[in-house]
Amino acid sequence: MIQRKALENLRKWREDKWRKPLVLRGARQVGKTTLVREFAKEYDVFIELNLENQKERDLFETGNDVQKAISDIFFYKGIEKTEKNVLFFIDEIQFSKPAVAILRYFYEEANYIHVIVAGSLLETVIDVRKISFPVGRVDFMAIRPCSFLEFLSGIGNDFDAKLLNNLTDVSGIHFRIIENFFKYMIVGGMPAAIAKYAEKQDILALKPIYNSLLVSYKDDVEKYTKKADLIKIIRTILDVGWQKAGERITFEKFGETTYSSKEMSLAFQTIQKAMLLELAFPTSSVRMPLSQNFRKRPKLLWLDTGLVTYFSGIQKEIFSLRNTEDVWRGRIAEHIVAQELFTLDDSLLTKRIFWQRDKDGSEAEVDFVYNFDSKAIPIEVKSGHNSKLKSLHLFMDECPHDWAVRVWSQPFSIDKVKTQAGKEFNLINLPFYYVGVLEKVLEKVINEK
Repeated sequence: MIQRKALENLRKWREDKWRKPLVLRGARQVGKTTLVREFAKEYDVFIELNLENQKERDLFETGNDVQKAISDIFFYKGIEKTEKNVLFFIDEIQFSKPAVAILRYFYEEANYIHVIVAGSLLETVIDVRKISFPVGRVDFMAIRPCSFLEFLSGIGNDFDAKLLNNLTDVSGIHFRIIENFFKYMIVGGMPAAIAKYAEKQDILALKPIYNSLLVSYKDDVEKYTKKADLIKIIRTILDVGWQKAGERITFEKFGETTYSSKEMSLAFQTIQKAMLLELAFPTSSVRMPLSQNFRKRPKLLWLDTGLVTYFSGIQKEIFSLRNTEDVWRGRIAEHIVAQELFTLDDSLLTKRIFWQRDKDGSEAEVDFVYNFDSKAIPIEVKSGHNSKLKSLHLFMDECPHDWAVRVWSQPFSIDKVKTQAGKEFNLINLPFYYVGVLEKVLEKVINEK
């Protein structure tokens, strides 16, 4: 069983006295339903409804009378009505506008009922079907593919996961953990792939799962839009876009197609709403707030590195190498770090940002900039001598603090580094397996210094 970090967030939601109905959002097959069912074991009464079912949709055709809807739901499920420790899970809520509308009354008039809702393609059908969640009366939580720590628990290695989560010194078993991180890069964070790998211990056994996911994503395209041209472009991206993971892309004629920048941009934005990918834009700032420049070329980041390695045909390359930063010119290493950064919180507003120097003719880039304690922390993903981190040095020359992170395959360390301009800064050399606990590392290292 994968121990999802989101369970802790659900428990915090449950204990909040200002708790509102919770809308789970995330791509297909990231484990939303499984997560709620696991969470439901902590309740006295759990009622699950799927609004693809007409009879269950009818339970909400009561106008705004939430108390009648609650009574009807208990009666329909054959459960005696109670006000003790009750969780309602309303799945596929996008099939019923009245169900969406009544959520505000669960908050205002029936807060004793804990309500979680979800739906396939919720992010796209909200626009297509003109669904509007009651503003200020619901909370949202993003559910994403599993982190490395969750991967470890999924393959039965809770011991190492606990060590990492507690920031225990693991230098003595560094190579064992890095070996598992390589497996994570290949398998990815989709729960079905992790479960199958835990059972079979065979990468090849995952092929049907990856193929099934891609088929389902492509089959969903008609639900994103009714425009035939846009459907065709989206399917093209789902065919060829995996090979561009981690790259800065140009919309015009993307993937050697003939589509215009406007057409391709709209298609990417549509897929982004389904949370299958993210277009990460650069900032030229070295301090908070980090404003993105949407006129610059974005970096293409997919929801899961395991899907990228499979559909790009580079699983064997990763398996045969032992230096993560060498794989596919370093783009896979950068991509897996992006995925780990995304697991650090559950906000829908979280964006991954990289740095580009705002100077004509300059090609200086830093892979990511992370907001920690109102500090813009630069993160580079590469090995090599400290003096070779030229873009990182340029960033540090301009920024007001003296902390930077280099993610690599070697054990944890901290170096004192001096830029060519003479500024000294602290370089945290962070093994890949610690990115998923980056906040804890920074708190320990920076705040305790």
